[in-house]
Amino acid sequence: MASNFAEDAELSQIINKLWELDDNKCFPDVDYEIDLQGSVYSTRDVSEDHAKNSLFKWVNEDKVFSRPTYKAFRALLDNYEMELGQEEVVTREELKENQDFLNAILATKVMKEAHKYLVSKRVAPEDKQQFKAMLNDIWFKMFKRQASRGADSCSFEHVFVGEGRDTEMIGLHNWIQFYLQEKAGNINYNGHFRKETVKDDSVIRLLAVQFTWKGIKAKPFCSVFIGSSPEFEVAAYTICLLLDRDGKADIKIGEYEVELTVHSFGRQRKLGTAYIAAARMETYAKKRNW
Repeated sequence: MASNFAEDAELSQIINKLWELDDNKCFPDVDYEIDLQGSVYSTRDVSEDHAKNSLFKWVNEDKVFSRPTYKAFRALLDNYEMELGQEEVVTREELKENQDFLNAILATKVMKEAHKYLVSKRVAPEDKQQFKAMLNDIWFKMFKRQASRGADSCSFEHVFVGEGRDTEMIGLHNWIQFYLQEKAGNINYNGHFRKETVKDDSVIRLLAVQFTWKGIKAKPFCSVFIGSSPEFEVAAYTICLLLDRDGKADIKIGEYEVELTVHSFGRQRKLGTAYIAAARMETYAKKRNW
């Protein structure tokens, strides 16, 4: 069958370069182990559980969270109310944690290359402090996502932490947060969607799953990288946002044909959502802002 995949070659090139530069990614059987269990075939029914156990069997926390970017990333995850409509109160300590995270990722090869690329495209300042301020504005500046008395969301919260609305969980496209929420007993993993692009992967790097959060809010479709570093994900989504790749872009990461989806929030330079999914899985999540 002929493929409808139309690759964005330029975007593929830079994302692949960042992926190859990322010497901070984690590996199965060394840093973590997952248990896929049963397959999910529909986003319409989240009541059927195809997985008796958790997705993550274990994560070597001492090793993983001793790394500067992972340690700084983890410190941010408890800074937010995971309910839309609740105004966020940002403390001085949390502001410092934001800066600590930005300092950590900006010291990596991945973010240095991303910065260099964005400067070459004339969409980011060459000055490192100005670029850091830009990243802070994109990822951590609060805004109103839902009717509330004040700002209740930011790009970082939606993409990496996750947010609850009505009976549904949105965002939460990060394997570290998924693991920590599972460990805390908040996530019940229902199973994974069958892979369509790469068969019998020796290392699974991209996974679409279904789960419920605190037994109330459902996540019918959730696509996450597995083992990727925080700096890689921030770099990839920042590049798409600043290049105005609003919507989805077809790219290749290694053997994976994927759709990297970025939606800006209104006219602001903020992320309404950002995630990556195997190309033929995207139909599950279309127009749902998952």
